Order: sequence, then structure tokens, then C-alpha cells
Amino acid sequence: MDRRDFLRLTPMAATSSAAAITGCRRHAIAPPLAAGLPPANLPENPCQLPPVRVSRERVIRTVVGLRPYRPSGFRVQREQFGDKAVIHNYGHGGGGITLSWGSSKLAVDLGARGHVGPVAVLGSGVIGLTTARLLQDEGFDVTIYTKALPPDTTSNIAGGQWGPSNVYANPDSLSQEFTDQYVFACKFAYERFQITTDPRYGMRWMRNYVLGDTPFTPHPSPLGPTGKPTVAGATDALMPEVKALKQGEHPFGNKFCLQFDGMLIEPPLFLSALLTDFRIAGGKIVVGEIRTPAEVQALRQKLVFNCTGLGAKALFNDAELTPLRGQLTILLPQPEVTYSTQWEDTYMFSRHDGVILGGTHEMGNWSLDVDESTVTKKLAKQAELFDGMRPCADVRRA
Repeated sequence: MDRRDFLRLTPMAATSSAAAITGCRRHAIAPPLAAGLPPANLPENPCQLPPVRVSRERVIRTVVGLRPYRPSGFRVQREQFGDKAVIHNYGHGGGGITLSWGSSKLAVDLGARGHVGPVAVLGSGVIGLTTARLLQDEGFDVTIYTKALPPDTTSNIAGGQWGPSNVYANPDSLSQEFTDQYVFACKFAYERFQITTDPRYGMRWMRNYVLGDTPFTPHPSPLGPTGKPTVAGATDALMPEVKALKQGEHPFGNKFCLQFDGMLIEPPLFLSALLTDFRIAGGKIVVGEIRTPAEVQALRQKLVFNCTGLGAKALFNDAELTPLRGQLTILLPQPEVTYSTQWEDTYMFSRHDGVILGGTHEMGNWSLDVDESTVTKKLAKQAELFDGMRPCADVRRA
């Protein structure tokens, strides 16, 4: 399910949810005073949205990342290698940051209960870092083994908008085990991110405008035929303030518009904060690539968490794992733009380091080279949208 399909299925009502994310933590980090991101600024009047200034001259960089995608969904699973237990936690597609805390909680609960002694984590992307931090909260001595550190990880290239995207293929073919994991991970991560309020974590609330040429369809029942939660309904309670705006109530002409509030997590800030917290809590880091299962077995730790993302394809022979290439073009920052738009195969949201333009999903493409033709097409599409914005009074008269 891609980002647009996910948002088209957003419900019109919200209910409360409860995930057990509080309690004593042995390695709690006291957040330092931090200046940086402004407080959340949710536009009260869509008619007054400032347009994004889209032009080739305003492009400051274009980046490419390879999402670790598995059609059957991410893998949280235990595997035994002799006297060593490996807990796999990888394959999140476009939902790595979104699901990070929840998926890592599943992995920690699966592997850490009853274990005594030091623990190893493979990988320092968002999944590796959140797994390591939760292990430290449980009192474990944690060492991260990693090929690269932030900012040189795939997670740093992510956009960071909260919302599961490209996590699995056909929802009707998913196992109930994965469905249960997915539902839990969504809820836990959604609530965990809300308590990372210090500006250094880069989290803020953002108003979203999903645009289309046809009316948005109602969400199906959040429960499947057996009465159990489904992946389609996993985020029912997690998108507050959802409402359809009529033509004339927004500046996007005759398009249909769905508005909701969601979170934005800025990867450069979030990953840096996690790494700092890990080190303050006594975590150790070993930089170097682990290429074979034999090297994993040679580690001194008896419990290992595999958070290597796309690297798990070769390291643990996962034939299902494949790259899902994404390309982002970043414009000069516009601090006055505090909202997000999603229209056809493009999206836009504004971070402190620039205005993010994205919307590419290329299955099986391993290239990290920038595709200039894609840059041109995305700029043209975004310019069409924002150059076409009109005051609401003009929309009403049209």
C-alpha cells in the first residue's frame, strides 16, 4: 500500500488507544535544553496557506535512498545459531522511522526476556538505534556493530513523515502473525514519538492536505471477517482531526481535499539525538562491516539483534528482501510553510533543513545515482500545484 492509498483510507472518526510505554527506565536520559525547531504551527485557516516557491533555482540537493522492502512485511523473528540467538528486526520498506519504536519493542520483548549478559545490535539506522535504546532501558550493556554511523545511513535520507508507507504488498495475503505485529508497532510507535517533545528529537505535529480528483472513499471496517484488527484499520485511531474540505474551503481549486493532523520526525535531528542518548547511557560502538553469519557467531555476545536493513539480504540470505528506491529533491527552506500536501504521485512537507519533495517508489532498483529526469518531472508537478493556488474567494466564484 502506497502513501496515497493509506491516506485515502483514513477514517473520519478517532478512538482512544493505549500502549504500555511508560514505567521506570534504568537508563532514562535527561533531555538537555535545546534550541532549534519552533513549536508546532498548525494552520487554522487553509485559505491562508503560503504557497511553496518551486523552481529549479531553489533546489539545494537531491538524495537517493534504498528502502529495505519485503512483500510479506517487516521481519521480527528469532533464529538460533548454535548457542547464539539472533533476533531479526528489518525489512520495513518506507515505514522504518514510523514503525521504529514499535517494531523494536516487539524485537526486545522477543529476545531480551530471561537473557542475562551483554547484547549486540547490528546496524545504526533508526531500527538499530531504537532497539539499542530500548535494550538500555531494560538495563542491558549494549554494543552496536555498524558499517556506518549517522548521517551516513539510509535512515538519514528518509523524509520522516509519520505514516506507514510501502511496508507490505497484498494485504489479503499477510499472515495473522505479521498483522498483529504491525497493529502493535503502529500504536506503540505513535504514542512513543509523542513523548519525545524536546526540540533536539525533531518531532512536531503537522497539518496534512491530501488532494485528489475524486471524492475520498470511506474507510472499511477496522476489523476483518474474523473480528480481529487488520492492517487497513491499524491506524484508525492515529490520525486526529480528519475532515473533508469542500471546494472554496481550501486554496487548491476544484480538487477534493482531505485534512488531518500527523507527526513529522526530522531524521537528521532524531538520529543524532538517539546516538547521543545511546552514548550517554554507556553504549559502545564498533565501526566495521560484518559480512557473514560466521562473523556474527564470533561475537562475544550471546544475544544479537539484526537491524541491518537491506544488508540482511546478503548477510542472512533473505531472498524476499529487495530495494525500493526513493528519490527526494530538497528546496531552500521556507519556515512559513508548516503544512504537507499529497497529490497524485508527489508529496511535499517542510523541515527546518528544506522543503522536501518526494513520491518515488522504484522496486528492485539498486542505483544510488540521481535521476535528473525524475527531478524535472517532480518539480513540474509541484509547480503546477502551488502556482495554481488561489484565494478561497476566487475558488468559490469559479
